[in-house]
Amino acid sequence: MADGRELIYVDDSEPFLSGGATRRLDDPRPLGDRFAPVEAPDGTTTPFVGPQMRLDPLTGEWIPMASHRMNRTFLPAADSCPLCPAKPGAAYSDGEIPDTAYDVAVFENRFAALMQVPGESLEPVALDGDDLWQVRPAAGRCEVVVFSSDHDSSFTDLPVARVRTIVDTWAQRTQALQELPGIEQVFVFENRGREIGVTLPHPHGQIYALPYVTPRTTAMLRQARKYKDRTGGNLLADVLAAELRAGVRVVLESEHWVAYVPAAAKWPVEVHLAPRRDVLDLPALTDDERDDLAATYSTLLGRLDRFFVDPDSGEPIPLPYISGWHQAVVGEGRELGRLHLQIFSVLRAPGKLKYLAGVESGMAAWISDTTPERIAARLQELA
Repeated sequence: MADGRELIYVDDSEPFLSGGATRRLDDPRPLGDRFAPVEAPDGTTTPFVGPQMRLDPLTGEWIPMASHRMNRTFLPAADSCPLCPAKPGAAYSDGEIPDTAYDVAVFENRFAALMQVPGESLEPVALDGDDLWQVRPAAGRCEVVVFSSDHDSSFTDLPVARVRTIVDTWAQRTQALQELPGIEQVFVFENRGREIGVTLPHPHGQIYALPYVTPRTTAMLRQARKYKDRTGGNLLADVLAAELRAGVRVVLESEHWVAYVPAAAKWPVEVHLAPRRDVLDLPALTDDERDDLAATYSTLLGRLDRFFVDPDSGEPIPLPYISGWHQAVVGEGRELGRLHLQIFSVLRAPGKLKYLAGVESGMAAWISDTTPERIAARLQELA
């Protein structure tokens, strides 16, 4: 791209699939090198500094500081969406994808919370000269995965063949990002809906290559280690087996995948989707498992989009959701991981959102507004 970021086209249609043609490979925008030295008003220059993160000494969590994201694009009009393809015949477009059409596209986020800056030291330093507060570069990578060139579609609208292409894209990017220096975890996810806080409605997801292990994964690894030491088993595998034995919360089964509402679900709507076979991450899936995932995930999203019904019109309400893949970490504790998808929504009823109460926001002490069995019964009803 014009500022040095990487753009990847993933094609599943001809003549591009066979190599008979290629997408546009130049970016006409007058963007400067994103790593260029920064010029001050007095004419002096300083080296470019990427986003940083600070260690919270009270919790041991790394907190990236990405103040530049305050200026990112917010709910643009359809004719100025940066994820839409370029307009045919236009000399210049401020979109991120220069071709007039594409199947799937991946590019580095222009407003990245994590960024690897060439030559930047990764060693932690003391904030304000006090070793109590550690600071180091947020040296990861943030990618955007655009699912379709159709601005008005959604993941639920995609044909299964396109979902299969996206599954392959997730797997390929996971593999590539895991190999970057300093990366400890790769998180593939999609946010959908204004209620979730989506700033671009065009159908897309993201991938974060993180230079630390997230708090949720740290907690899961801690539990998995305790369980393995006590029983010798894999916690996530045994949870799936237990859900299958109980059966009451299982909402969808296929040859290779099982979807269930977890017994201690937190959210008003929450489902986990896990492979029957022990798999560490998306790249480890076989072709048959990927084929089955594309069809099963499409079916599951279709049910979720019918979970709530507008009481006035009787029409289904498209579900705002966060969908994220939990994969094995790159380093220590990798063997404790097991691939699974978590999809959840903040919508607790038509027109009503779950707002975090004081004890939830302040103490991370969750209180569910429903029961997992009620969520599962509704999804089973929609089969």
